[in-house]
Amino acid sequence: MAFGGNEVEMFLAVLDHGSFSAAARALGRVPSAVSMAIAQLEAELNLQLFDRSGREPRPTPQALSLAPQVRLLAAQRRQLEVHALALTRGLEELLTIAIAPELLAAPWNTALATLAGEHPLLEVEVLAAPQADALAMLHSGRAQLALVFERPSLDGREGFQEVASESLVAVMAPSHPVLQAAGAAGLREEHLLSTRQIVVASRDRSQVDARFTFGRHRWRTDTPVAALSLISAGLGWGWLPRNFVRRQLESGQLVELPLQNLSNDLQLWVDVVWSKERPLGLAARRFVEHISGRPPGPPA
Repeated sequence: MAFGGNEVEMFLAVLDHGSFSAAARALGRVPSAVSMAIAQLEAELNLQLFDRSGREPRPTPQALSLAPQVRLLAAQRRQLEVHALALTRGLEELLTIAIAPELLAAPWNTALATLAGEHPLLEVEVLAAPQADALAMLHSGRAQLALVFERPSLDGREGFQEVASESLVAVMAPSHPVLQAAGAAGLREEHLLSTRQIVVASRDRSQVDARFTFGRHRWRTDTPVAALSLISAGLGWGWLPRNFVRRQLESGQLVELPLQNLSNDLQLWVDVVWSKERPLGLAARRFVEHISGRPPGPPA
């Protein structure tokens, strides 16, 4: 078959080294083997690839036209060989990462870019899901890793590594009647309790994180984009990552709630989490290492 592994290697070696004998030395072969392989390739393609009329063979226009695609084929073969070797060493066929939607703007993609450079043929799936749902996907085996905020308590089934921190702020549209009525006096906890709160939460209504649910009257959504839209429309207040609403705060579309007796700033760690109940594959381990700067520790 034209341009098999040996033919690709020999064709490029002759192009790069300028002669059959130099190519043979570079490949550790005898010149006659290289010459015969090129002749066979020419016969299969029905093309003259090298002009042999001079002292050294010169590539024909046809050979130069084929060269870029042959180099691409060689690179793809090398990638396949590396990928096959990695699979034998525990590389996953598919790496799935579930990410809390509030953290989609976090710098997780840098670690993923580094991982893609190491394993360019690795298939990756990134899913956005509310935190409780992301962790449920992790424990069911649907995802190998989850990028979420710190949990209110430790789960013995989970391994995790802190990778960043994020600040949540309570925000509201400046035109909201509660804010208008409070004026310069600011708001107290009773205002938060009695005013509709927009909560980013799991699709499972039984899942409630008490750290972020103050209001007695709550609207729920599973995405911060919808929460931002509802809050901007004056339909309530809510906790959102400061980086997520920075542009709206700077433009005056939203304001941070002026709280009298509470700090309007929840500092939370961001964790990459894995299940201790199943071993981490090579790609998952490397992602944890890249995003945190340290390995995930020994498997459970």
